[in-house]
Amino acid sequence: MTLANGRRYLAIPGPSVMPDRVLNAMHRGAPNIYEGALVDMVHGLVPDLKAVARTTGHVAIYIANGHGAWEAAAANMVRSGDKVLVLSTGRFAAGWGVVFDRLGVETEVIDFGKRAPVDLARVEAALKADAAHAIKAVVAVHVDTATSVKNDVPGLRALLDRLGHPALLAIDCIASLAVDRFEMDAWGVDVMVAASQKGLMTPPGLGFVFFNDKARERGNDAPSYYWDWRPRTQPGYFYEFFAGTAPTHHLFGLREALDMIAEEGGIEAVWARHEKLARAAWAAFEAWGQGGPLEMNISDPAERSHAVTALRIGGDNGSRLRAWVDEKAGLTLGIGLGMAEPDDPAWHGFFRLGHMGHINAHMLMGALGVIEAGLDALSIPHGPGALAAAAKVIAEA
Repeated sequence: MTLANGRRYLAIPGPSVMPDRVLNAMHRGAPNIYEGALVDMVHGLVPDLKAVARTTGHVAIYIANGHGAWEAAAANMVRSGDKVLVLSTGRFAAGWGVVFDRLGVETEVIDFGKRAPVDLARVEAALKADAAHAIKAVVAVHVDTATSVKNDVPGLRALLDRLGHPALLAIDCIASLAVDRFEMDAWGVDVMVAASQKGLMTPPGLGFVFFNDKARERGNDAPSYYWDWRPRTQPGYFYEFFAGTAPTHHLFGLREALDMIAEEGGIEAVWARHEKLARAAWAAFEAWGQGGPLEMNISDPAERSHAVTALRIGGDNGSRLRAWVDEKAGLTLGIGLGMAEPDDPAWHGFFRLGHMGHINAHMLMGALGVIEAGLDALSIPHGPGALAAAAKVIAEA
């Protein structure tokens, strides 16, 4: 017998739940891609997209996922033979480093492990050792989707400024944009990459590279034809804005998603909602962990993302729990991506809960209730009072 019939809940850390409004906005015939309503809509969409990133700089839109946005940023920021410093706090900054490496860029990687944010003292030592300023960019993630760690981006900018190091600061916000507070201009970020399928509540397929004038002036003056960000930010023939045919229906969906953000009260209200729901989830996890093996991967709440929580539960409990809640109750949890290799037995001891984008209190409480049912059904030891603890956080909101 299953209780999974009905609307399923995809609670992985991206793609996030797609609002009906976004899907309905995409449900239309093909538009004119050369002039008219679509062109006007995109010219109005760009300022709203930049407002979510808190920048007055530039944004290039690509038909790509987040990995494509990585390559677009890398191809424009630096040249073959340049050097970048990659700050790895899980899986994704290291992955971006591989992209730089494939483009012929020398990558120096500092690995901070999977349970801690960037250590600014270690970064300072690496930058001080770079007396010739060979490092052209410092590359990090704001939130690593695998580990759920959140890094101190303003601290990185302050460090670069204090040392007088000219490297660009490049940040991956694929998991965090429109979820965790991010202030591109105020925090001094030169290049930021994001994608459509997480906080922006739009199906996978759009990649974004935000950049300031400094990055444009210092960057590669001969990137590949497709990744070149210059024609994508300059007024002119709309067909060139996307290096060919525009991603028409994704743009309609993104327009609706940005409208939803504005109607909620703007990005500040969206940040506040995500923070409160994340803290409710953490309260439940802390209660369960008092009587069993469950623990959050990142122990300090100040260093956790509001978009996703990575959890350790030991043995094969992660895979067993994910299978039970999916098959019996219609809830899909995230795999322990990057925490161990799939052929390592330890891989089965992790799971992730995504709490990003189109999510509200009853969706979160429903997911937590199903997880508790799974813990009970599988006889996985856990402490009591988790749902009450989460409800209290929501009530106090």
